Amino acid sequence: MTELAIVVPTFNERDNVEPLLSKLDSALAGIQWEVIFVDDDSSDATASAARSIARERTSVRVIQRIGRRGLSSACIEGMMATATPYIAVMDADLQHDETLLPRMLTLLKSESLDIVVASRNTEGGSVGEFAAHRQMLSTFGKNLSQYVCKCEISDPMSGFFLLDRKLLEDVVHRLSGISFKILVDILASSPRPVKLKEVPYTFRSRLHGESKLDTTNLLEYLVLLADKLFGEYVPVRFVMFTLSGVAGVIVNVLTLGVMFRVEHLTFEASQATGIFAAMTVNFLVNNWVTYRDRRLKGIRILTGLLWFYLACAVGGMTSYAVATLAYERGVPWYIAAALGMVISSVWNYAVSSVFTWRMRSRRARLA
Repeated sequence: MTELAIVVPTFNERDNVEPLLSKLDSALAGIQWEVIFVDDDSSDATASAARSIARERTSVRVIQRIGRRGLSSACIEGMMATATPYIAVMDADLQHDETLLPRMLTLLKSESLDIVVASRNTEGGSVGEFAAHRQMLSTFGKNLSQYVCKCEISDPMSGFFLLDRKLLEDVVHRLSGISFKILVDILASSPRPVKLKEVPYTFRSRLHGESKLDTTNLLEYLVLLADKLFGEYVPVRFVMFTLSGVAGVIVNVLTLGVMFRVEHLTFEASQATGIFAAMTVNFLVNNWVTYRDRRLKGIRILTGLLWFYLACAVGGMTSYAVATLAYERGVPWYIAAALGMVISSVWNYAVSSVFTWRMRSRRARLA
């Protein structure tokens, strides 16, 4: 019976597939294991490379995700696609030390633990040649994670760990699937104290391919933490959508002021210019942050912007109608105005989610 599954999320890691399998073969001799590559439709044909190997090896499996992207959600799909009692998660870039897997598995079983984490921060571990800005982001993320994680851990930002399926089953319906730090998601989602131990390891340097980490990953991580803190009450994507609306209000006021006071346009023309500027900024911010996993590119940015204009125009008219009706029924003007804004925000969010940033087909993604 297969005892251990290694889930490996991939995006443009074709050159690392065979070297990783070779290392796993050596490290896991004597253990019944399988590896599941979960590929986000890589442009370098990572899935095809892994699939060609899978035709010869039943222990290699491939999930190619079409129209979906994100490391955490990829890990969740991979973990739920296996029946093994123990599951490891590691990167495809060869920076994680695969020789630790047997020790991690033995420790998990012998001490009846929920999860064993390979740590760069515990005694004996090292970040290796970690770039300064990445080390700073990792430290910042670690400090923030203490507000949501329900256990003591030195390296909550680790992407290399091994867990018991029972823990997965306890948390899977609570997972957010946001960001690139699935470990934080798991620990924060547990309804009970997690039995955890860490083993030290040294983070290796990447040999092939490029790192996917950028500053927007920090924003995703903040969204994950927000979802863990209050996502049970308010959808965190709606909160991000609303915050982008605040940015739009600022742009609207500034643009209106410049057009009216500096360029001496009529108030009506200045107001119209400000509204379009605000909607454009709202769209760009939402496309970059709120809907990063569905980000529009190329010509689809233009079509998405047109849909967004339409949604906001209808939302604006709805807001006006609701506020006017409420005011005519005796509701104080400020409450009526706030009610109209809430209705408009919910409308814009719902319509934009469906029509502007709807899940893309493969054909559209390749356009």
